Amino acid sequence: MSSVQPGCLWVVATPIGHRDDLSARAIDSLRAVAVIAAEDTRHSRPLLLHHGIDTPLIALHEHNERDAVEAIVRRMLAGDSVALISDAGTPLISDPGFRLVRAARAAGIRCVPVPGACAAIAALSVAGLPSDRFVFEGFLPPKAAARRGRLQELAGDARTLIFYESSHRVAESLADMRDVFGGEREAVLARELTKLFETVIGEPLAELTARVMADPDQQRGECVLLVAGCSEEADAKLAEGRRIFAILREELPPAKAAKLAAAISGAPRKGLYVG
Repeated sequence: MSSVQPGCLWVVATPIGHRDDLSARAIDSLRAVAVIAAEDTRHSRPLLLHHGIDTPLIALHEHNERDAVEAIVRRMLAGDSVALISDAGTPLISDPGFRLVRAARAAGIRCVPVPGACAAIAALSVAGLPSDRFVFEGFLPPKAAARRGRLQELAGDARTLIFYESSHRVAESLADMRDVFGGEREAVLARELTKLFETVIGEPLAELTARVMADPDQQRGECVLLVAGCSEEADAKLAEGRRIFAILREELPPAKAAKLAAAISGAPRKGLYVG
């Protein structure tokens, strides 16, 4: 007998690759609700059919979420149960759904998590990097200057950093991480998790960047990048580099000041200045 209650929003995690990672509770929930709001109905339908789920689907994605939310909330207020799924993993984690969950809660509708796969957490669990404190940054800005600027802001963070990245930008992002964080900083590329060509590579950023640039196969599929947090020694070096840079830039162009500050302090130049 289904445990799904009417008039609720069920936020259901789906597999990030392997279809059999869909939990028994998720299957039960998806079968029992009145409708499933999916990021891409064409993408989700094969997974649902694989598990014998024939519940009707409606689309809820970044382009229609603002307009679709009101109608879905009305359905739940009228007594329909609704499940929210994304193309892969846990909804709302770099995926649509925030507006729906927020509107449902504002309307007094119960929102129930049905946990499961999440690429960021799956990658962290096998990366071999400190996992007691970490920060999920999602996707970095696609343009180089903005991406480097964000990385510079994170350069002194002591927590393990987790990023999603598209396959066609993964090499560029690694190169920027190497330049901003320093080539010796430990990093991991977790690619195609739970799929046939799953790869988890951990190396210092300089070596990992060179390896990915030299191997087109490592620039394919779904990618998670993890970078070790800044050590106390590296943080002190970065702080000293920025102190020297601040003094030098009073007399020199920023690029030249950064180059000299990096040479004096040993801090990565692009961790001092983005330009």
